[in-house]
Amino acid sequence: MSQTLPNMLENTIAKIREMVDVNSVIGNPITTPDGVTIIPVSKVSVGFGGGGSDFVSKNVNKQENPFGGGAGGGVKVTPIAFLIVKDGNVRMMPVAAPANTTADRIVEQVPDVLDKIASFIDSRTEKKGE
Repeated sequence: MSQTLPNMLENTIAKIREMVDVNSVIGNPITTPDGVTIIPVSKVSVGFGGGGSDFVSKNVNKQENPFGGGAGGGVKVTPIAFLIVKDGNVRMMPVAAPANTTADRIVEQVPDVLDKIASFIDSRTEKKGE
């Protein structure tokens, strides 16, 4: 049984809705034995597409032209933070994204390099002062 493009897209969207619910963004709370509650927070990215075409039938008596097409979709769930609830206080602890490029890695290392340079200069200054 062939489907039309709108039917294929509707079915794809329905499947995505089944996969993604509110618990995909704000996860179920996790309570530790010492009373700390951890709530995961995620980013959800959804993409879908489809296409198709009607073909001209060689059979003149046929009322409908054949249809060919397809549709697909995908969901990506990325953790971005955790909410920590302890003694009535709430803290947000972000999840650091890994560096994807060389420039990102260099930017991440700049604070460490500056700290090392500062301690080297401080140690040299202390030696000269003695």
